[in-house]
Amino acid sequence: MSESITGIRGASGWAEMPLSNVTELLRRGTAPLYVSNSRVRVIGQRCVQSSGFHAEVARPHDPAVTSRSLIAEQGDVLLNSTGRGTIGRSCLFDAEEVFAVDSHVTVLRAKRDLVDPRWIDLVLRSPRGQSYLESHCFVGSTNQVELSRGELADMRIPVPPLVEQRKIVDAIDAVSAQEHAIDKEIAKLRSVRQGILLASMESVSGSHMPTGWTRIPLREVVPLVEYGISEAFDQDPRGLPVLRMNNLRDGKAELSELRYSPTPVPRRLELRYGDVLFNRTNSIEHIGKSGLWRDELVRATYASYLVRINPEPSRLIPEYLVEWLMHPVIRQRVRSISTVAVQQVNVNPSRLRELDIDMPVSLGEQRRLIDSLGSCDRQIDQGRVELTKLRKLKRGIVDNFLSWRA
Repeated sequence: MSESITGIRGASGWAEMPLSNVTELLRRGTAPLYVSNSRVRVIGQRCVQSSGFHAEVARPHDPAVTSRSLIAEQGDVLLNSTGRGTIGRSCLFDAEEVFAVDSHVTVLRAKRDLVDPRWIDLVLRSPRGQSYLESHCFVGSTNQVELSRGELADMRIPVPPLVEQRKIVDAIDAVSAQEHAIDKEIAKLRSVRQGILLASMESVSGSHMPTGWTRIPLREVVPLVEYGISEAFDQDPRGLPVLRMNNLRDGKAELSELRYSPTPVPRRLELRYGDVLFNRTNSIEHIGKSGLWRDELVRATYASYLVRINPEPSRLIPEYLVEWLMHPVIRQRVRSISTVAVQQVNVNPSRLRELDIDMPVSLGEQRRLIDSLGSCDRQIDQGRVELTKLRKLKRGIVDNFLSWRA
């Protein structure tokens, strides 16, 4: 007899049944026949996301073969059934248009008098459900892993009364709705944040400049570039902490996974409050990462693949320079001047200093912009805190019903 999804039989007095007993349909779709245009589209693995069903990535399907296809119905549970990174991901189908299901996706159609389809989806998504799928239902080699229909059909799940199922799922859906609302607000704040700073950079080649702004080569306000240390590092905290590329995140110092210099470091290469660090070499997605040092540690230094590019304080505040370096337009310009080495790219700091920077002439205006960004950051951070609380609450609800119990 298959192991219970909850880890014990009859948890909370609920019945437990194999999925085959609570579904009227449990099977994969068929190989699609793609066409350039059709009212029928194909549900592939990319359509099945943790955030729900994504119709926009579905491709057109030949309507002439629809009669031989598995057509999704509203409320069907879609379960990705092949491929590392995609297998085991599920969602509810909620579209009104006609969609055929391809052979990489399994459809579970609930017997509505026994189980709410949202309950099946919840069970499959739960930590216990995912663990069960991986340990019992995944078959094949590393690159050819597939979902066993027979094992999936035998998977026993708790089946509380429908009223209980709906109460639990409704509670989780309410939390998820709040999560979604906060996610949207954070995305909006990030968009506002990006628009506050250097809106004129969206047209870098344009000649228009807002009143009180200037465009000058970076070298005019960054007089010196200093490389970090190149000595070998270790994990012995008795040495001097060394910031590396992974220690820069969102314009700030990230102090996890620090390494240390076992040998003495010249005082001039120790970090000082307000130092601007720029990542000059790495993979293309990490090149140009920047951050501001705010004395997060009493003493620290930085590795040689970072450079210190402090601005002239009478003309440019370091916070503005970091924000400018992190702007997507500037990140793209930095990538355009990088050179390709073995498995990585490199930015010559001299070429970096040839880039034009758009900036308010007034330090007060620079500070005002930074303060506006800080206001957005505080609201984003508050949203993240709320998201953490909501996700903890949702995990608690799920764990209370669908996890191993002592």
